[in-house]
Amino acid sequence: MSAEKMQFQAETKRLLDLVVNSIYTNKEIFLRELISNASDALDKLRIELLTNKDLVDDFDPEIFVIPDADTETVAVSDNGIGMTREEVINNIGTIAKSGTKDFLDKIREASNAAAQELIGQFGVGFYSAFIVAEKVELITRKAGTTQGVKWTSDGAGEYEIEDCDKETHGTTVILHLKPEFCGDDEYDFTDVYQLERLIKKYSDFVRYPVKMSFSVKGKPEDTPEIEIRTVNSMKPLWTRSKSELTREDYDEFFKQQLHEWESPLEVFHVKAEGTVEYTALLCIPKHAAYNFYYTDYEAGLQLYSRHVFIMDKCKDFLPEYLRFAKGLVDSPDLPLNISREILQKSTEVQVIGKALEKNILRQLGKMLKDDRAKYEEFWNEFGKSLKIGVYNSMFDSKVKDSLKDLLLFQTSKDNKFATLAEYVARMPDFQKKIYVAPGKDSAAIERLPQMELLRDRGLEVLYLTDPVDEFTIQVLHDYAEKEFQSITREDFDLDDAESQKVKAEVAEIAKSHEDLLKDVKDAIGDDVKEVRLTSRLKSGAVCLVTGEGGPSLSMEKTFANMKNPLFKATQILELNPNHAVFKKLESLHALGKDAPEFKDLCTTLYSLALLIEGVLPANPADFAGKITDLLTK
Repeated sequence: MSAEKMQFQAETKRLLDLVVNSIYTNKEIFLRELISNASDALDKLRIELLTNKDLVDDFDPEIFVIPDADTETVAVSDNGIGMTREEVINNIGTIAKSGTKDFLDKIREASNAAAQELIGQFGVGFYSAFIVAEKVELITRKAGTTQGVKWTSDGAGEYEIEDCDKETHGTTVILHLKPEFCGDDEYDFTDVYQLERLIKKYSDFVRYPVKMSFSVKGKPEDTPEIEIRTVNSMKPLWTRSKSELTREDYDEFFKQQLHEWESPLEVFHVKAEGTVEYTALLCIPKHAAYNFYYTDYEAGLQLYSRHVFIMDKCKDFLPEYLRFAKGLVDSPDLPLNISREILQKSTEVQVIGKALEKNILRQLGKMLKDDRAKYEEFWNEFGKSLKIGVYNSMFDSKVKDSLKDLLLFQTSKDNKFATLAEYVARMPDFQKKIYVAPGKDSAAIERLPQMELLRDRGLEVLYLTDPVDEFTIQVLHDYAEKEFQSITREDFDLDDAESQKVKAEVAEIAKSHEDLLKDVKDAIGDDVKEVRLTSRLKSGAVCLVTGEGGPSLSMEKTFANMKNPLFKATQILELNPNHAVFKKLESLHALGKDAPEFKDLCTTLYSLALLIEGVLPANPADFAGKITDLLTK
């Protein structure tokens, strides 16, 4: 029969333009689609053989990828079910009419579970070939028949179909490549090594062997020889039983799959069946990437559908605070869009995501309980991510509740990490609040004059040394019904009887020094809201505290570093009435509130308080001059 020229159906020219220019954003994706189609064809024949064993002899399923630089072609061939002439017209001649979908419908009617493993549900994957090819030939023969069929098209709206000879059943798709895909450094699809890379990337876990057949020039006659080798591994590690695998197996897999240079800190291997079927193989790396806490870091899991790679960096499964988790999800139940490149929002995605989130949090809790050293290793790398998760969940109590027991803070008790539960368990009976202190680091907090009294009383303080810590504490508000209390806030007060007694004594002194405190405030100016006496200092002469409800000095510095000067702390200067400097202040005040010596001492004390908080005075040179003057008097 001579070649028959036919028109595509279903406004094919417009749809082909859509397939080539819009649906597929990645030019190299054609190879994945053609190999997936070949795998489907092998699946179909395998299923047919369950009930019709005489259909073919010695079925040895395989897929071939054959590049040819001389003819500027690349072919993908299989020995699967093949197609008749009518099936070619129906399945190839009509875009989006999927032979696989029809086949699935028939198999489902027969309740054959094996058909669930077919993935080509849209019928457009074949047309991705026109992304890179100026002409496509398809040569096929249906298993159980003797007549082959050849289909040819340039994708311009017409195709030719004719009978042909074909020795074996199956399908071969030959792509006559566009010039820009032959010999180009980035895209040369006649290059053996580039094709091998793509097969390993997208189709490494296809269940059938994907072989490459290419010419090798021999010596000395220089006659072409054919070399054949299997490229894909075929057996995904995540499909194997956990009892078969060792930690070394997992470590090696993640090194290869994720290009990690060291073994991961923790591994999660999850298999689920039921409403949504999926397998997840995740890990927590030992070290955070250099840009992990920056916006240019790309988080996400690899997505596979029936062992075929769909996309990298899929962000739909895990919440942002678990962005440190790496790995993959493989599921036959996920609704992919027509190009199988983008995951559609669905309840299946939500179910898998919630299950993975719970699993990771449960494993972290177990690590915290059973292997504290490993958990602290994790915390040093990724703890900030969980704290950011708390802050971002200010309106989601479930997230806060799931994360609060995983938080660690350095404390004044041996400068070691403690959970909130451990801190509360160590609180004395009279202590009603959880004491916290912000600062650049633990050493800076230790130097705060407020810490001296707490140390003397044996009271433990949580160190807030990370900029996000204060925000995290604010969102939590309390733990075990005990509110957080910053020792650098104006409302900080010890709850024991002794402290209340000293506080009352200081209040009496303050009454008799109201004019002095007012004049100190006037000498400093608007930089401070108030000057007052305090009972919270022991040997220290002065300290700065911040107003209740507003940002702390530490927060102010954080916002300043973010180029946001609008968030200013309300500063209150506190003086120790039992310190010799206060006595000096009294004597200079007797000279008059406008006396230069009095004013200099007032502003110097304020500058000292700023330095204690790690803040430079507005005029360091002036401050240095005043200190020099004081030293020489």
